[in-house]
Amino acid sequence: MTDQGHHRAEQIDCLIVGGGPAGLAAATYLGRFRRRVVLFDAGESRAKFIPITRNCPGFPDGISGPDLLSRLRQQALLSGAELRDEAVHEIKRDGAEFIAAGPTSVRARAVLLATGVVDTLPDIPLATDMIRGGIMRLCPICDGYEVIDKRVAVMGPLKEAVKKASFMRTYTRDLTVLATDGASRMDECSGPLIREAGIRVEACIPNSLRPLGEHAVVLLSGGATSTFDAVYPAMGCRTGAKFGIDLGATCDDLGYLIVDAHQRTVVPGLYAAGDVVNEINQIAVAFGHAAIAATDMHNRLADPNHGFRR
Repeated sequence: MTDQGHHRAEQIDCLIVGGGPAGLAAATYLGRFRRRVVLFDAGESRAKFIPITRNCPGFPDGISGPDLLSRLRQQALLSGAELRDEAVHEIKRDGAEFIAAGPTSVRARAVLLATGVVDTLPDIPLATDMIRGGIMRLCPICDGYEVIDKRVAVMGPLKEAVKKASFMRTYTRDLTVLATDGASRMDECSGPLIREAGIRVEACIPNSLRPLGEHAVVLLSGGATSTFDAVYPAMGCRTGAKFGIDLGATCDDLGYLIVDAHQRTVVPGLYAAGDVVNEINQIAVAFGHAAIAATDMHNRLADPNHGFRR
């Protein structure tokens, strides 16, 4: 970034990167703290794919992801936050401040990364449509209740798929692991456990997954097809930790940003919240992270003696 770009960047108190539940809730808090806060939203929140969630506090009849995001955006705007539908390309340190560049640039005293994760899905053309239709589901904690006693499959490498399928036994006993690395990789420990739990294991061709009416159909390695009410991928994800890593923040072995009890990274003034932190990936948790981070940011900005020094 050029010195001229630094000069043009507008001065704000707080920058938030990410327009999902964590980022938008933090923007509301900081706006109500009367901070000059700008949120950059590239439109990539995984919440936008949620057909309906019934475990988000305050919505007993459930709420769709797009509707929830719309309400959160409205609340942030009414609180005085500025929302920009732009992607941030780069964040750099400039002394004790941060310079973020995208279509527009800002200079901030504190930054919250709420950049989430991107799920790894089968490489199929209709994956997004299947998620929106509830045929492919991403989070059994969120919506396992909706598949009680239904025919459910978990697709992914055997070890990871078995973990998720075992969790799903709370909701249904009609469970199949669709192993993407072959069904013969069960070790001496996991094999008996799988059989005792009554979980079927089949090798599959993951990119053959398709919608079939209100169901999902997949081609098994032996040539037969199998149909399910819902399929949960267990294929991992990619974290949005890059900005933090570039700024010197630390990650755990899975690539999640490491934070303290106040959502602070090891970089003074740099915070992280939501799915980019290795906690249970839930909207309620994102709200908690946002409240903690925003309050600490505000308090530190108001402290002339300590600020963001370690």
